[in-house]
Amino acid sequence: MKVFVSLLAFGILFLPGKNVYSQKLNKPVPTDSSAIKVINAGSLAKRIQVLASDDFMGRKPFTAGETKTINYLKDQFQQMGLKPGNGNSYFQDVPMVDIASKAAGPLIIKGKNGTLSLNPLEDFTATTRHVQNQVQVNNSEMVFAGFGIVAPEYNWNDYAGLDVKGKTVVVMVNDPGFYDSKLFKGKNMTYYGRWTYKYEEAARQGAAALLIIHDTAPASYPWTVVRNSGSKSKLYLQTADNGKSRALLEGWITQESTHKLFKLAGISEEVIESAKKRGFKAVSLGLDASLTLNVTTKKSTSHNVVAVLPGTKRAGEYLIFSAHWDHFGIGEAIKGDSIYNGAVDNATGTAGLLTLAEAFSKLKTRPERSLMFLAVTSEEQGLLGSEYYTTHPIVPLKQTVADINMDVLNTYSRTKDLVVVGYGQSEMDDYAKRAAAKQGRVITPEPDPSGGWYYRSDHFNFAKVGVPSLYPEAGVDAIGHGAAWGKAKTADYTKNRYHSPFDEYDPKTWVFSGMVEDVRLLFDVGTTLANEAVFPKWKAGSEFKAIREKYRSEK
Repeated sequence: MKVFVSLLAFGILFLPGKNVYSQKLNKPVPTDSSAIKVINAGSLAKRIQVLASDDFMGRKPFTAGETKTINYLKDQFQQMGLKPGNGNSYFQDVPMVDIASKAAGPLIIKGKNGTLSLNPLEDFTATTRHVQNQVQVNNSEMVFAGFGIVAPEYNWNDYAGLDVKGKTVVVMVNDPGFYDSKLFKGKNMTYYGRWTYKYEEAARQGAAALLIIHDTAPASYPWTVVRNSGSKSKLYLQTADNGKSRALLEGWITQESTHKLFKLAGISEEVIESAKKRGFKAVSLGLDASLTLNVTTKKSTSHNVVAVLPGTKRAGEYLIFSAHWDHFGIGEAIKGDSIYNGAVDNATGTAGLLTLAEAFSKLKTRPERSLMFLAVTSEEQGLLGSEYYTTHPIVPLKQTVADINMDVLNTYSRTKDLVVVGYGQSEMDDYAKRAAAKQGRVITPEPDPSGGWYYRSDHFNFAKVGVPSLYPEAGVDAIGHGAAWGKAKTADYTKNRYHSPFDEYDPKTWVFSGMVEDVRLLFDVGTTLANEAVFPKWKAGSEFKAIREKYRSEK
């Protein structure tokens, strides 16, 4: 492939100057132009081509695709001279269970006005976390519970006075702030808006089943994404109770099917508008739902891949670079293609991780702190690999400086900006700002915070345990094209390739200039953090600030 062009062809001339200073140091941060030159279009493209190839079968955990992927990553780290990150091993075992849930027939909803039959994948999706051969709900009373949120700090409780034990709960996606900027955090989705939270809360309430009403705008992705996910088996971390603490059924329902549902119930859809306002009371739909899922389960072990570049002066302190190596494997064929290659998501981020590791390994002056390069499994199944790492950390959390996470890198143009997801949470924003300024660029918040992107990649699990995290995304103000063009590129990817077999590497259309510049920016941030004596802090108002301060103060 003719993608290994020179950096000059892309117009990428940024190299850190000799007088690069950290604002928290009294000495220059060591820089090495020969190391940063390792971060180039050729090295990134070469690795993406391998990871996104059909030979890797979509990189799904528990498959031959995982074996190829993790061995490729291990071999790459070994060739760079990096040390195993988990004792004598490059692997961290992650015990999981693969659960394939298949509807035995339609979802049958009965009421006094008749019966509604909904088809799997077309009208609804449903899965289970219960490790058993079959689960079913029979004539389960249906309740509409607004957003399905219990949030005392926002004076909001959709389950107030409601007993949903054994019932099927129907809720809306996102949170009230999407519709009223005065509620919650306005357009900035809180964790209460995530589907993961809604499943968790339904289980706490004792529901038999939960169905989330899909709506493209507040969900931030079309039904095809939900359908594609629902057509494949799902992975979960193993639990002592084999998933029995969760609702029997967890799923989604289309808007069209929801219209039919409310019509059958004889209830005006104005109730949905009422649910967007404080004080809403859940409504019984006067309907009963029945569905059987046939279940196939397989317990096995997936793997995080971990490598370390030991520090020279503070080797016991670790800066982590992370990216997820997994995608969806082989699934439902669309237009004859059944391999979900995951080229952008996330062969790009994994290639960025490897390329950063190589660049740091080439430094003439090694960093003072240790660097950990962590390729995690099962992000696509619910951030499982990073959840396992942060609940079973290889190095103590109090000695973990920060996490820099790469997930979906820029494939279309250099940009004047770099988006930081969750902007305003921690001082990691300030590190990114200083590095961006050296490139003549600016840092901006994500353009659509209502999508809940802060809760949708592996950095979030580090944040949950108090480790400040930086999650950059491609900018939108494309040089030579403008912001509208950049946004259109992002929208086109989300609509036509995201989580589909069409997320493939295309050397004819991909442009690496922006990716190179963004990864070099992260190299700059990492160089600063790896040579400091201080730890970045959470900013006032962050919900993660107290967690960090608590264990950092412990002896």
